[in-house]
Amino acid sequence: MLAEQPLPDIQLEFPFATMTFGELGTYKLHALVTNRELDGAELIAWHRKRCGKSEEAHAVMRNDLAGGILPSARFGRNAAWWTIMLLAFHLNALMKRLALGGWWVTARMKAIRRHIVCVAARVVAHARQVVIRLSHSHPSTGLIHEVRHRIRALAPGPSG
Repeated sequence: MLAEQPLPDIQLEFPFATMTFGELGTYKLHALVTNRELDGAELIAWHRKRCGKSEEAHAVMRNDLAGGILPSARFGRNAAWWTIMLLAFHLNALMKRLALGGWWVTARMKAIRRHIVCVAARVVAHARQVVIRLSHSHPSTGLIHEVRHRIRALAPGPSG
């Protein structure tokens, strides 16, 4: 039921659909449209469990991946920017699931940047190889080695 009822002799208009049930009061109407084949109660429970996830995804795109401020006044350039940002969003989500796992799946980009991306290292090119030297005592060194092995395990084996 709506918390604020209209005052007598004043018609209150809401920006959403409502229905009045006599003495029971005025209620706000909600609808769920889906292609899922669930019982009504199960569908409502599923929907309520998802509450807030789309807002969280939008916050990550806007704040963590620079989707909040478009770089140009031109539609095509902004569309390209948005597409690149969406690719980064999905790659980030995929790598968190497949390579990092654990609590990293829900971690924001700031935590990943702090623990994995912005770790001091030395890049050495020698004998046709590029080697990244990490400090053995850094807390993230073990995690970076584990992530590297998980990423290598994702690569398909030789064909034929």
